[in-house]
Amino acid sequence: MTSEQDSAQNQQEWDDHVSVLLNEVIDYLDPKPGGYYLDGTLGLAGHSEALLKKADGKAHLLGIDRDLETLERARNRLEPFGDNVVTAHARFSEFEMVLRDVNWDQLDGALIDIGVSSMQIDQAERGFSFKTEGPLDMRMDPSGGMPPASSIVNKASYEKLKFIIGRYGEDPMCGRIAKAIIEARSISPIETTTQLASIVEKAYPAKWRAKSRNHPATRTFQALRMVVNSELEELEAFLKRILDHLRPGGRLAVITFHSLEDRMVKRMFKEESTGCICPKQIPVCICNHTPNIKLITRKPVTASPEELKINSRSSSAKLRVVEKL
Repeated sequence: MTSEQDSAQNQQEWDDHVSVLLNEVIDYLDPKPGGYYLDGTLGLAGHSEALLKKADGKAHLLGIDRDLETLERARNRLEPFGDNVVTAHARFSEFEMVLRDVNWDQLDGALIDIGVSSMQIDQAERGFSFKTEGPLDMRMDPSGGMPPASSIVNKASYEKLKFIIGRYGEDPMCGRIAKAIIEARSISPIETTTQLASIVEKAYPAKWRAKSRNHPATRTFQALRMVVNSELEELEAFLKRILDHLRPGGRLAVITFHSLEDRMVKRMFKEESTGCICPKQIPVCICNHTPNIKLITRKPVTASPEELKINSRSSSAKLRVVEKL
């Protein structure tokens, strides 16, 4: 396949892209004409397009994304909705700054989808996938000044690499992988995705490789991507402030793909939906904490069997929704 054919195939796949848990998100947010909604991870605008259509094209949407190329494609997709759509190049943790810029304050609904888009994965030059040869980059916003994944792989100490792969990738082989990386880079720098994938694969015991459902490098790549893009820090900053900008009755929907992210969302939603949060050993409440939200989904919503058949990437997606009191 030529590069032109490959590019055309990717373009068709992006045009046909269906966002994960699409129907569930729209049902829970239940957008209304005249409402104000934030999509903090606009991506290819699948969720936003469906939201606007559900509101007969009469809702107001603010779409934020840190990836300039993805943002441009989203703008083109949402062009039929005219001035009802405003987009901004920013991280979702910067949503308050963007709200001020567009003179919005209160929202009727908000959504973030914490995952890598199909477009990012499918472009080898972005370095997100170990399946194709490409530079070891992994930055969602290459213009943002953050160092690429190759910088971490080639400069971090053994202890730091082990921590990153163990903490963010939750890989029990983190020590072996870190050691293998140190040994390989002492011979020559690790600059490509396939180089790193091969190193990680060889670090795994043969029995583990034989039994593994996924490629041995899956968790290492996930861990590096999360660190390069400060994904947990971004999520924490967003969750701490978004509720202040929801109107009473406004809903927040969060889609995660990683257990660390889901646990963070679950913990925050639990704290904000309960009264007293004093330690159990204190017999009388002294925190005076009152519920700020109510849980709409007490357990995470996952992809249906029908969705899993057409989109394998939805298998790890979890949706949690709350409503502002």
